[in-house]
Amino acid sequence: MTLLLLLPLLWGGSLQEQPGYELQVQELVRVHEGLCVHVPCSFSYPWRSSYFSGKLYTYWYRRGNNTRGDGLVATNNLNKPMKGDSWGRFHLLETTTNNRCSLRIRDARNTDTGTYVFQVERGNVKYTYQDKKLNLQVTDKPDILIQEPLESGHPTQLTCSLPGSCEGGRPLTFSWVGAAVGSLNPQNLHSSVLTFTPRPQDHGTNLTCQVKFQWPLVTTKRTIWLNVFYAPRSLAIGVTSTNATAFKILQTTSLPILKGEALQLLCVADSNPPAQLSWFRGSSALNAALISSTEILELPRVGTGEEGEFTCQAQHPLGSQSISVNLFVVYPPRLLGPSCSWEDEGLRCSCSSRAEPAPSLRWRLGTALLEGNLSNDSHTVTSSSTGPWANSSLSLRAGLSAGLRLSCEAENVHGAQSASVLLLPGQSLCMPRVVPATLGGAGAMALLSLCLCLISFCIVKLCRKQTGRRRKVMNDEGTVMGTVPWVSDHSPQTPQPDRAPVQVLPMEDASSPGEEQDTQYANLTFHGRKLCEAQNKKATSTCVYSEIKKTSQ
Repeated sequence: MTLLLLLPLLWGGSLQEQPGYELQVQELVRVHEGLCVHVPCSFSYPWRSSYFSGKLYTYWYRRGNNTRGDGLVATNNLNKPMKGDSWGRFHLLETTTNNRCSLRIRDARNTDTGTYVFQVERGNVKYTYQDKKLNLQVTDKPDILIQEPLESGHPTQLTCSLPGSCEGGRPLTFSWVGAAVGSLNPQNLHSSVLTFTPRPQDHGTNLTCQVKFQWPLVTTKRTIWLNVFYAPRSLAIGVTSTNATAFKILQTTSLPILKGEALQLLCVADSNPPAQLSWFRGSSALNAALISSTEILELPRVGTGEEGEFTCQAQHPLGSQSISVNLFVVYPPRLLGPSCSWEDEGLRCSCSSRAEPAPSLRWRLGTALLEGNLSNDSHTVTSSSTGPWANSSLSLRAGLSAGLRLSCEAENVHGAQSASVLLLPGQSLCMPRVVPATLGGAGAMALLSLCLCLISFCIVKLCRKQTGRRRKVMNDEGTVMGTVPWVSDHSPQTPQPDRAPVQVLPMEDASSPGEEQDTQYANLTFHGRKLCEAQNKKATSTCVYSEIKKTSQ
């Protein structure tokens, strides 16, 4: 009764192996086209003499799209006809006495690729082993076995073979081609086993194994892509600023950046697999502070507070590296002055400017350009520079006239700025009064002349003391732009023409071409003349000057 229940399952096979049915076979077998392959196989089944009788037959079927389409390729049952082109090429090697089902395939063809199942038959019982199937793949390329991973600097071996080659097969010739083995001894390139040491530059290159059959004369080959692991190398920093459209790799460790611009720093590291990139403020050797864990560091608006060292670190399992850049802020000149004042020897003006890099200062006297340090009978220019500051002074002893324009100009590679001073006509004299009466007598005349000289000397000295004060002219930002005397300073013995007071003209700023500039003015307005009263009420002289009023626009 039990046998009758099992017969339908055994006849058509089962989705799972029944107890006592086992098949040992390699599930995936590859063979090169035209070669042979040996597939070891063994099986077992629960044979009972009470319900199994007759001879044991074994079969290998090629599984088609449906069960009825299965094709028999090998069997020990001579009464079963073979189908298709497998006849004569598929053979069962061992007898069934030792439960062997090994299969030998020769002259493999592409059409042989497919799935094969094994079946046993004894008496009225048939059983198909469903859990284990043979998957045969026929290829036209050799196999390359790599000892992965490939690590730079470590020797490795690659093995080239034709899958499924049987003993006593056709003679084969091997050769290797590729940039990674270009420097090896040619003898090493004609072996099925290749030994070489990969380099970082070998990553991503192709390596080809070529196999040639002696008969028939056929060549087959396979090309692989090398995946070489290596630590970070060629570490570099790229930069892009406000006006740039692409990153530019820095060639130096110093980076000047215009104040106020946006800046992006890109860390570039060549490694495989990619390294973990981070940005630090300061030197990596001095416990620098982490400021970014990405490859790009963004500084939206650079100021003097961002000056200093920035370090990119590339962390990698095979080794880490770092690279640093020193950032310093540059800006166009900022002009202070010019500031002018009258002195005994003439008009003296000074001018200062700060910029990074340090600016150059020069004077323009009318249309004449005065640079550096120079001195002659009419003027002297003295210039100096300390750090970001540049200073210059101009002394004029001759050539002063109404309408003369003085300009101080500062310039560096990032811009220029200038400011002008204009000498205007005016009257500011302190004159003694004239005595109308004429005294008779030589002694009286001499005495009177002596008294008048003493009185005039005192009055002139007092007038100079009272009116010789100077007034500073400032611009709207509090910067000294010029110094103007209340009264001309000259010797009373030799009458001289009136010296002109000084008016500051608009400042011309060329530091940032194309940008709107802020123009600053300082005007001097002369009102009605007034008398300066001498402290000595008995004095016979009068000091006349012009009142000065400062206005800003």
